[in-house]
Amino acid sequence: METILVIEDNEMMRATLRIFLSELNCRLVFAENGERGLELLENEYPDLVITDLMMPGINGIEVLEKVKKFDRNIQILIVTAFEDFQSTIKAMQMGAYDYIKKPLELDQFITTVKRALECRVLSERVAIAISEDSNDFRIDNSIIGNHPSMHELYKKVGKVSVNRVNILIQGESGTGKELITKVIHYSGVTKDSPFVAVNCSALSESLLESELFGHVKGAFTGAIKDKKGKFELAGDGTIFLDEISEISPNLQVKLLRVLQEKEFEKVGGETTIPMRARVVAATNKNLSELVSKGLFRSDLFYRLQVFTIDVPPLRERKDDIPNLVVHFLMKINKELHKNISKVPYNVMEMLSNYEWVGNVRELENTLLQAVVLAKGDVLEKEYILLQNTPQRTPSEYYGKANLSLAEIEKEHIKLVLDSVKWNKEKACRILGITRPTLNARIEQYALTYVCNSQYVA
Repeated sequence: METILVIEDNEMMRATLRIFLSELNCRLVFAENGERGLELLENEYPDLVITDLMMPGINGIEVLEKVKKFDRNIQILIVTAFEDFQSTIKAMQMGAYDYIKKPLELDQFITTVKRALECRVLSERVAIAISEDSNDFRIDNSIIGNHPSMHELYKKVGKVSVNRVNILIQGESGTGKELITKVIHYSGVTKDSPFVAVNCSALSESLLESELFGHVKGAFTGAIKDKKGKFELAGDGTIFLDEISEISPNLQVKLLRVLQEKEFEKVGGETTIPMRARVVAATNKNLSELVSKGLFRSDLFYRLQVFTIDVPPLRERKDDIPNLVVHFLMKINKELHKNISKVPYNVMEMLSNYEWVGNVRELENTLLQAVVLAKGDVLEKEYILLQNTPQRTPSEYYGKANLSLAEIEKEHIKLVLDSVKWNKEKACRILGITRPTLNARIEQYALTYVCNSQYVA
């Protein structure tokens, strides 16, 4: 039987709480102030503490602090008649399960108490416990996975990191292509040189050309001084060209020349600058198909794919999801100063069975959102907000031989947009593209939002 310790200095409120809590099958212990409540803490060892905020002597925030030092798994509800946003924020930062304003609404209060007690039980019965001193995972510049396809990927990374050949990394959006590039860069011959990344879909053709090659003063309106481009800034290091399939035919020609001649000129310049960097290009599309359709230069394709790495989608290596969950929770805990240290079996099962259209990036963003919303140290199921999209097998979704690549892309973008009710920020996160790219695709495919309700805002 669970024990609830109630700390409340108002006698009438103590009587009210006794009535409210009597419907629960719990042992109730009452204290008239913070000092008495803390005395009872060691003897009663409660599962849940319900404390008033404003009390003479030790207040509710101080009670919270001391209870968490005693046992951080004890859940705490703070009840108050004072709506003070500073104390609310502080209480939640310190690990309170919830902060409830008086007068209490019975059903809502009892539901919160039950959930707090369930959270305490989950703390004792979890699938995985995550500790800060785990030696199994690195947070920075690490790839997580034990699936055979990942072991083959590790072998390729090891081979290619010791030389400077051009690399083409292919994989769906969100699979971690830039992270793999960083591992190649920082673990091999380029580790002491710059790493420079460029998103080729984020800029117009003219701006991208200036970004890649730099420009001289007066080359165009707004060019008020000389600027170094990414190829020059990369030096002897690595330049990562993300979404390489999005560059224009004109830029494809100029990039081909850079790869062939190992030199380039700034926009508006006449001086030739040597190109010494290793080029790593990434794409979420099938470049060979684009070549066959005349949408990408074959000679540039062959220059880029001296060494090819294919990154498997997360749905093909679901056994890696538990390890990824642990890895991301450790990372998020550190970044947000949180302490989500336990994952229940049913939560891990749900995460492992989900299709993850957005791959590893979607998993990380989902966990980030859940950690922000979480009230205790358990990753609760209700805060795992998954997209309500129909799950399709690869054969159903990608095996439509009668559809062109553009038609498949159109269908997929429409599916994602509809699933998030055309919230473009969410859609970009799932698709792994920028807002300008999404807007361009919407215009290109003439996609429209059809609202099912009677009125459209």
